[in-house]
Amino acid sequence: MKVFKFGGASINSVERIQNVRRILQMYPGEKILVIISAMGKTTNALEKVTEAFFDGRNADALALFAQVKEQHLSMLKYLTTLHWKTAEDHLKDFFTEAEWLLHDKAVREYDYYYDQLVCCGELLSTAMVSDYLNEADVPNQWVDVRDIIRTDDNFRDAIINWPVTAEKVNQIILPLFQQHDIIITQGFIGATDENESTTLGREGSDFSAAIFANLLNAESQTIWKDVEGVMNADPKQFADAQYISALSYHEVIEMAYYGAQVIHPKTIKPLQNKSIPLHVRCFLNPELPGTVISNTPVHHLPPIIVIKDNQVLLELSSKDFSFVGDAFVSKLYGLFGKIKIRPNLMQNGAISLLCCLDDRTEKIEQLAFAASDFFDVQVKRGLSLLTIRHYSREKFDELTAGKTILLTQRTQETVQALMEV
Repeated sequence: MKVFKFGGASINSVERIQNVRRILQMYPGEKILVIISAMGKTTNALEKVTEAFFDGRNADALALFAQVKEQHLSMLKYLTTLHWKTAEDHLKDFFTEAEWLLHDKAVREYDYYYDQLVCCGELLSTAMVSDYLNEADVPNQWVDVRDIIRTDDNFRDAIINWPVTAEKVNQIILPLFQQHDIIITQGFIGATDENESTTLGREGSDFSAAIFANLLNAESQTIWKDVEGVMNADPKQFADAQYISALSYHEVIEMAYYGAQVIHPKTIKPLQNKSIPLHVRCFLNPELPGTVISNTPVHHLPPIIVIKDNQVLLELSSKDFSFVGDAFVSKLYGLFGKIKIRPNLMQNGAISLLCCLDDRTEKIEQLAFAASDFFDVQVKRGLSLLTIRHYSREKFDELTAGKTILLTQRTQETVQALMEV
């Protein structure tokens, strides 16, 4: 049993979807569960749909969603011929699910509507790819993952109910593998006990694959990407990014914690618990070995560079010049938990506290307003957070040259700098 995950870049054109077929045909007779993300920039497009709907601009939301529909229907025409009408009806089921909501009014929180609408991207992509593969003589069974992955109602960052999800895998997925070699389902999404769609956090498709790998006791999980393997930096930002052939679970968890996009932060633990190796391979050249991630320690790694843009700095100062002690910090962490936001970097002074976070506007405004009850609050936006693992002084100086550094933290392994862009 293998688990494969294909990201949005691997299915953003007819040629790349045909390439998915070629990769699956490299494993005749093997049992493979395939997780597929939303196509290309569909998630971003659906986020704009959600924003328009939540702002009360229903006509704009429907117009933006019409563009998503047209993109998928146009792609489908190039992928299917004999069974095009059946495949089109498959997509239309999900169009209707979204449009039914878009004609309504927003009466719940933004995160709820985000999950109900954005999940459509994965449902559309998997339906389209599944129908294409069946017509192209790669038999498979499509499954709605919302019938399998059960979560709480923490929308946009839902927590898995492992016992119920395990039961669903045993009841639904394992019997299907007795009839089919390939099962195709969605990453990133799940559902509550009330059958409301949820998402597992951005880039959560890797995590979805790890959930299935763990519960199916898979021999391996493979993430198919458009790079040779794991790189020490984003090759789109650094032309000299280096390929790394092997990494430990521990190192990848550290990379994910600091914001590296190659592996979702929650992906590693389900694999580590059962010592399931994770392979990161190139869908453009599947013959390459890629990167293997396992329990084996790896030494002498190059500097690993992570840059997170769209950061915000909150400077929280005591109102009466009293020390910022444990009581104030405890209150602040209580707010983090209540608002469901996590700081990327914090630093205490005598009467102030600096806090760097992802700039999620609604949550930052909630946090700043609530913290103003016991702090003077200043907010600075448009910042960038640099993290270097296994750093050298020379590399740090090179990457911060000419930048205004607002905050720095160092450990023996890692240095971080919050900078003005």
